[in-house]
Amino acid sequence: MPSRSAQDWIRLSLRTPGILIFGMVLVPCGWVLNLTATVAPNWRTLHDIPNTPSVEFIEQGIWDICRTTTISQRPECNLQDTTYFNNQIIEVAQGLMVASLIVTLIGLAVAIPGVRCWKSEPNWTVAGLGGLLFFLAGVMTIIPIAWYTHIIDDVATVSPVIDVRVGYCIILGYIGGIFEVLGGFVMFIGICRCCGGKNRGERRVEDVMGPQFTQKPPPRPVIVPSLNRARSNVSSVPYSQDDDVSFPRAKSPAAPSANSSYSGRPYDADL
Repeated sequence: MPSRSAQDWIRLSLRTPGILIFGMVLVPCGWVLNLTATVAPNWRTLHDIPNTPSVEFIEQGIWDICRTTTISQRPECNLQDTTYFNNQIIEVAQGLMVASLIVTLIGLAVAIPGVRCWKSEPNWTVAGLGGLLFFLAGVMTIIPIAWYTHIIDDVATVSPVIDVRVGYCIILGYIGGIFEVLGGFVMFIGICRCCGGKNRGERRVEDVMGPQFTQKPPPRPVIVPSLNRARSNVSSVPYSQDDDVSFPRAKSPAAPSANSSYSGRPYDADL
């Protein structure tokens, strides 16, 4: 779509555009889910452990390992398993999950000033930058979650006969990462005008007001008054018709009368 100036578009309303509301709702929800997936020790569960009761199982996360039973609500945590924590995926997951949480918070700090609805229109550049950070945070969540799920049976265990199951943290991590990816992507596309400007709640001025609204009015003619006045053919002033009479001339002094023989100074007797 060809670029157009800001004056060529009009907002349909002063409310916050839907794409920004969509992103600002999904991203905080995804952040809460990712936080739960990061701190909770339930990336996978180990069942049917040899020499243990059938009701007992182990929950393993990226920070802690707990032993619990189906009949007890108090798990025993802080179990040591050096072999498990030395897996490469554990170190990668710890770094990426924490980085994802931090990047999401930075994205919220950037996006909120651009999305604020008490202005006439949002700052699309700032809001789009916040959306890009949300997208990256979601990707950083999905990478360790998907990697851990792919090798969930290959992560070191005490015995090959143990029943390995996916924990709820994997499900929450997937949902939270997808929320952040979708919310960040939708907010980022607000930087550009697409779909006829409808993605930003905008339409062209000519589509709303008509094409005649955008046409420039013809220049107003400027009338300069003329200094030339109409010439009179009956004028008694002795000057040529070709002379410029655009301004009045001073009257010539009257000629002295020929019958008057006195040209001296007047005296009191004469009054």
